[in-house]
Amino acid sequence: MVKQKVIALVDCDSFFVSCEQKRNPELKNKPVCVLSNPEGCVISRSREAKQMGVRMGEPYFMAKKEHSKAIYPVADHEYYGQVSYQVMEVLQDFSPYVQIYSVDEAFVDLTGLQRLYKKNYYELAQMLRQRVLDEVDIPVSIGISSSKTLAKLASDKAKNVESHIYQINMCDILTELENTRIEEIWGIGRRLTDKMKKNGIITALELVNKSDSWLDKQIGIHGIEMRHELLGEMTSPVLNESATPKSIQNTRAFGIFTSDFNFIKNELNLHIHTSCRKLRRHDTKCLQVGVMLRTKDFRVFYTKQDLKTPTDFELEISKIAIELLKEIYNPNILYRATGVVLEKIGEQGIEQLSLYDKQEENDKKLKLTQCFDKLERKMGKNILKIGFIK
Repeated sequence: MVKQKVIALVDCDSFFVSCEQKRNPELKNKPVCVLSNPEGCVISRSREAKQMGVRMGEPYFMAKKEHSKAIYPVADHEYYGQVSYQVMEVLQDFSPYVQIYSVDEAFVDLTGLQRLYKKNYYELAQMLRQRVLDEVDIPVSIGISSSKTLAKLASDKAKNVESHIYQINMCDILTELENTRIEEIWGIGRRLTDKMKKNGIITALELVNKSDSWLDKQIGIHGIEMRHELLGEMTSPVLNESATPKSIQNTRAFGIFTSDFNFIKNELNLHIHTSCRKLRRHDTKCLQVGVMLRTKDFRVFYTKQDLKTPTDFELEISKIAIELLKEIYNPNILYRATGVVLEKIGEQGIEQLSLYDKQEENDKKLKLTQCFDKLERKMGKNILKIGFIK
């Protein structure tokens, strides 16, 4: 066992629908059902669609016939992955220990952060939820407790409260377990539920009242760990896993509508610097740069270009990005956002040296980027403003 921690499970609300509403705000507060494919089934529903009576997994031809007023976009998993990455970036900026559980869920270790942020753990969850909403425009529900299993149970309950935050304190655990059905416990499937009910176990409290030896015989080591987790004793810490991303996207609305090229260029510059910092953090480089512009009326223009050699250096990427920006920029259009997308990273970003490479120049780039990162670790993110070379 490990010492007691405070763990949050952050779960994006109706994630695929929320992504569609982020991309098209006109869909907010409307019955939206995301389909697996054009003739597939419903895989995500907005609150309004649920109230209308649309069922999860319902085939499109049946849902459309019974609920013709609902809106049925087709799933765009590549886009959802990009939004998921943005959400996880906020969580990782908030806490040094984040374990991504799925595309729309992550465990966050909040232990000790109340001293850093001068807030209690419930207020920390409020702050984190608001940050995700402000920075990514995705609503989340947050469950807080002393173990992953209890945090998962709390996050399920959080979806049904107005604040979308639910905390299970140590003194409330037995009451919560008494009111929790066995099938609501994370990690208990249909077969195990049936087996437990045959043994007279209906609630989570009845499960934890069994001995470790009984659980070991009936379920195995997983049953023992589950019992201790439900009692608030964390058996599995939050693992700070950091897999190399397949792509890095950085974008944010301006706050104003503008057609000022220099303003847009400077905003893009900031996104490039942030993205390059992420590349270096993962010790990799990119082989493709993309630039996006979003207009006032939410139209999106995007272009990209492959690089001759991999790089993680802002000034190299900026030269290409400005030329790409010029290709899609129109001075007669008002814009609300710009962004950069770095792709072909990871294994594809391994650098193969050329016979004509200038090692001295490469060493200077390395020292400069190390200086950038060292300053920002000491003084804070975006303390440096990298200018574009004309």
